[in-house]
Amino acid sequence: MSNINTGVKVKPYGSDTQASRRFKGGFWLVVLGAALWGVDPLFRVILLKNLTSAQIVLLEHIIISLIAIPVLWKNREELKGLGWNHVGALLFISWGGSALATVLFTMGLSSGNLNAVLLLQKLQPLFAIILASLLLKEKLPRHFGILLIFALAGTYLLTFGLTLPIGHWNEFIQVGSLLSLGAAALWGGSTVMGRLMVGKLKYETVTSLRFVLALPLLTVITWSEGAAWNMPAWNTGAFALVSLNLIGQALLPGLLSLLVYYKGLTTTKASVATLAELSFPMVGVLINWIVFQQIVTGPQLLGFLLIWLVLFIISRQQSEASPQLQ
Repeated sequence: MSNINTGVKVKPYGSDTQASRRFKGGFWLVVLGAALWGVDPLFRVILLKNLTSAQIVLLEHIIISLIAIPVLWKNREELKGLGWNHVGALLFISWGGSALATVLFTMGLSSGNLNAVLLLQKLQPLFAIILASLLLKEKLPRHFGILLIFALAGTYLLTFGLTLPIGHWNEFIQVGSLLSLGAAALWGGSTVMGRLMVGKLKYETVTSLRFVLALPLLTVITWSEGAAWNMPAWNTGAFALVSLNLIGQALLPGLLSLLVYYKGLTTTKASVATLAELSFPMVGVLINWIVFQQIVTGPQLLGFLLIWLVLFIISRQQSEASPQLQ
């Protein structure tokens, strides 16, 4: 995978006003797409009463694939120009970012210190920035280091408040922490590979491939799990409720979020997009507060404001000039 960008040219941007507006709009589309991931608990809470996480994800991918396969057939001419490096990038997105990262993170939560696992997962932007620099040769916006620090600080406050999540250093060095780091690397790398592929394919094609290619791996994971399928009887209200939530889960935080996300990624640097994705934990906190009555603390509110300030500053930078992606 070290030569993943061989022969791949990421779409450049012009320096005119229209290109600048497209870039700024693309940035906020990434923000919106990631924010839609935050509504996931609205559907998943009910689904987890009957299904395991693997079963939910598999059914979600099956539902979306019913829409994605016709899209791939319509855009099949695009697929003829793909090389093995593109196939590797797509598998990284679908298998690594969608399936394996989630599995690793879940394993980390069950085998390590919860706070350590959550803290290390926040390093995802660092992996994305490093890979974007190595593979896409991206140049960072001005003051990016300071903005990154503020963004990570805001994310920390959203997760832990003013508390110290780690009591002893040996709690940090354990299997759960390593699994969390692996998940963060896969998620960060998925952002970069997504940016690589939207420079080659239409954003709706990339979205469709992400779901369709993940199906075989998710099928194996779900089968290996060996859990029983506890769907309610088909002619009951409980079955209708589960079905509606499953469809909502698939179409809103699933399909729609990624369509919007990859559309925005066509005109947004991967290193910038990884910070735009921090809208996800912000919305998650708001959902927990508004829907599940979990109180938002002062430090969490400060973290929310810090992340929003970073997003605003980056957006203003894009409105001042239309950067060139290399």
